[in-house]
Amino acid sequence: MISLPQTAPRVAKLTALSIGVALLATACGGSSTPTATTSAAGGAGGIACPAASATAGGSSSAAAEASVPASTTTTPTPLKIGSLLPTTGSLAFLGPPEIAGVNLGIKEINAAGGVLGKPVQVVHRDSGDTKTDIATQSTTALLGQGVSAIIGAASSGVSKTVINQITGAGVLEFSPANTSPDFTTWDDKGLYWRTAPSDVLQGKVLGNYMATCGAQTLGMMVLNDAYGTGLQKNVKEAFTSAGGQVVAEQLYNTGDSQFSSQVDALVAAKPDAIALITFDEAKSIIPLLTGKGIKPEQLFLVDGNLFDYSKDFKAGTLKGARGTQPGTFAKEDFKKSLLAIDPALRTFNYAGEAYDATNMTALAAEAAKSTKGTDIAKQLKAVSEGGEKCNTFPSCVTLLRNGKDIDYDGQSGPITFSDAGDPTEAYIGIYEYDDTNKPQPAKEEFGKL
Repeated sequence: MISLPQTAPRVAKLTALSIGVALLATACGGSSTPTATTSAAGGAGGIACPAASATAGGSSSAAAEASVPASTTTTPTPLKIGSLLPTTGSLAFLGPPEIAGVNLGIKEINAAGGVLGKPVQVVHRDSGDTKTDIATQSTTALLGQGVSAIIGAASSGVSKTVINQITGAGVLEFSPANTSPDFTTWDDKGLYWRTAPSDVLQGKVLGNYMATCGAQTLGMMVLNDAYGTGLQKNVKEAFTSAGGQVVAEQLYNTGDSQFSSQVDALVAAKPDAIALITFDEAKSIIPLLTGKGIKPEQLFLVDGNLFDYSKDFKAGTLKGARGTQPGTFAKEDFKKSLLAIDPALRTFNYAGEAYDATNMTALAAEAAKSTKGTDIAKQLKAVSEGGEKCNTFPSCVTLLRNGKDIDYDGQSGPITFSDAGDPTEAYIGIYEYDDTNKPQPAKEEFGKL
């Protein structure tokens, strides 16, 4: 296993890496001032990750404006937004918080008078996963109802099946959770955008974080799709650049239900840490690993499976396991607002990104003075940078209607778009599982791409 004194030169090497990522003590509301975290807490198997910040979480400073000036331009065609988010399939656990984020955004937008003098309409459809054709059917239905923008999909693999259908129709596709690097160079006619950062960033953060925890060898269990292999590549590059060695890489396909052979191969390689780059298949994989003697402190999860497992596993099964999730930690007042929309929420994964995508679509429509998808897309970069900072629809639209340029920073953190529609800066949250198998905020890392 790990000889902890050997981690010191590796940490020094990490510090020297030019990756644009700085470790933060958790910053409520998205502080951009990095501070180093150097303390450690010992764990089984030699893993000793940097200690969690005592200030994780927090509350947003955002406040709605008391009054919003009426729009000087009205539209004969109300803004209609569709959502293409999972309520079935391997990412169904992501659907509720994302849908709640969209609905909260719509509620606040309409409470402030809507867009261009008309209430915003929303239509929800299931995206399913890549095992089915649900996404194509749902997209066809949404386009048939005349939506200008579609919030979704959550899965990069699913988006690849519908992106050409959506953008080819002149409709904006705005994903809150796609992280595949492939979309950066996709021929999308300027109509594909996302609030989640590319896995180039999450991969760097996770790979380097495992090394700072003292892991010298790494095993990886990877979903063989655009999301899984893209994240695998970036995790591997970061971990090996930090001086580590990847000793086992096991792939499986969407729809697989048996993982014993892959788990046996991982355990036989005796890695210090195991990265699980999966969706909800983790519910089957984790018990196999722990049953073979892998300790929870050796497990590192990702956004595709960073879930509340309190109802799935025996208490303590995941205590000390860690995982990464793009975006800042959900603020307490934001959680309360989401729970008012959906009291059954168990997690808040990508709720902020979905909320921000909804707000930015509405603000770009106001800036464009149009509800056409092509016009909205042309204003998204402008409302994300260079103007007066604001972080709610009422405050931002007030500035726009007063002739001001705006720079929207949202619940998911700072949002500044590249010409390709990618966030150029973002936070990656690091979570640690408690003895009830729920992920708790530990610290955040800020990075630029």
